[in-house]
Amino acid sequence: MHELTIIGGGLAGCEAAWQAARHGIPVVLYEMRPARMTEAHQTGDLAELVCSNSLRSRDLSTGPGLLKEELRRAGSLIMEAAAATEVPAGSAHAVDRVLFSRHIADRLSSFSSIRLVRTEITELPERGLTIIASGPLTSHPLASAIGEIIGGEHLYFYDAIAPIIDAESIDLSIAFAASRYGKGSDDYINCPMTKEEYNCFYDALIEADTVTAREFERAQFFEGCMPIEVMARRGRDTLCFGPLKPVGLVDPRTGKRPYAVVQLRTENRQKSAYNMVGFQTRLRWPSQKHVFHLIPGLKNAEFLRFGSIHRNTFINAPLHLNNDLSLKENDSLLFAGQITGVEGYIEATAMGLLAGINASRRLLGLPFIAAPHQTAHGALVRYITESEPKHFQPSNINFGLLPAVDSILHIRDKKQRRFLMAEAALAEWSRFSEQIQQGRTVQ
Repeated sequence: MHELTIIGGGLAGCEAAWQAARHGIPVVLYEMRPARMTEAHQTGDLAELVCSNSLRSRDLSTGPGLLKEELRRAGSLIMEAAAATEVPAGSAHAVDRVLFSRHIADRLSSFSSIRLVRTEITELPERGLTIIASGPLTSHPLASAIGEIIGGEHLYFYDAIAPIIDAESIDLSIAFAASRYGKGSDDYINCPMTKEEYNCFYDALIEADTVTAREFERAQFFEGCMPIEVMARRGRDTLCFGPLKPVGLVDPRTGKRPYAVVQLRTENRQKSAYNMVGFQTRLRWPSQKHVFHLIPGLKNAEFLRFGSIHRNTFINAPLHLNNDLSLKENDSLLFAGQITGVEGYIEATAMGLLAGINASRRLLGLPFIAAPHQTAHGALVRYITESEPKHFQPSNINFGLLPAVDSILHIRDKKQRRFLMAEAALAEWSRFSEQIQQGRTVQ
């Protein structure tokens, strides 16, 4: 049997390798780290979570909640690891990122049919079936090789990541533990601000020194990962309706709702480190220390990792990808992960799962089965392959991508309507999974 080549050991590449191995397909998984690092990765670990440690909402009435449930029902390795390494985060699903990567590496090593090779791929294979899951931080040589095939330039946008703070440096005489509206088990640390404190912070943020784009690149920020300082420039109170919104929280010192609140989310099970929620930033490091130390409770904060900014690469998928995620110009190449134009950890995982299944079925001589459009997976594929190419931009999963269900349009309650859409999607997904299961040789 021919082996499957997978380039990239991130979430998508690891999920694709897992799905292929479950189909009995031998896999060679290439990962360039740690010999060649990216601008954002800190380790050589497989499936390293670069930005946040949150996989977002677990609620079925949300797009992420539905997509994760589909992944779980399909036997996703990433969802298995997420369940095994979960840390408290209220209604969100957060993980201990070190244990998360370790779990994935251990599970992949349990398959003798998966061979991990630590080397950079600079040219695309001329023979065999290959999944390119090199991610949004694809190295320049590989990006150039892809560009030679598809013609024209890659699209791109800038992505920013949030700082991480040492838990012991947070002043808990000011900050307090609580979840918004009492949901969860006081999983967040909250730094409350008065109007005066917020205005002081806001003015410093607006005036702070930022990292600028290179001259030949134009900064295009994805809306779901907007740098805090870019968002702030939309208006003085914009942050109070975004990541600093105080609703659902009461400052125990005053018994009142603060004017604004900065939330910190635990990074690990030991709760020794906290992520600044919504504080993706391109501020220079000295500016980050100055501005973020103005936040009540963080005056003496020790930064374990400063926020940073990096270029994310993705292809114009509507022009170049078939609905099985193969390249129109060369169908022996499949793409998976954020390089396809999906945005987010679980969206990248979903494309890895489908690419792994599609490649495996082709190697087994089985027909391609498309994920139904009514499912979260199918809706994402439809978005990246059928959008208007001229205006194509990365997208998270959301219910706006799913087709309307006529029988529930009369229901006014949006959450109830989405629950019913999710039920319909999962029913379709179950039928799809049963068809895929028939081609699987290994459990």
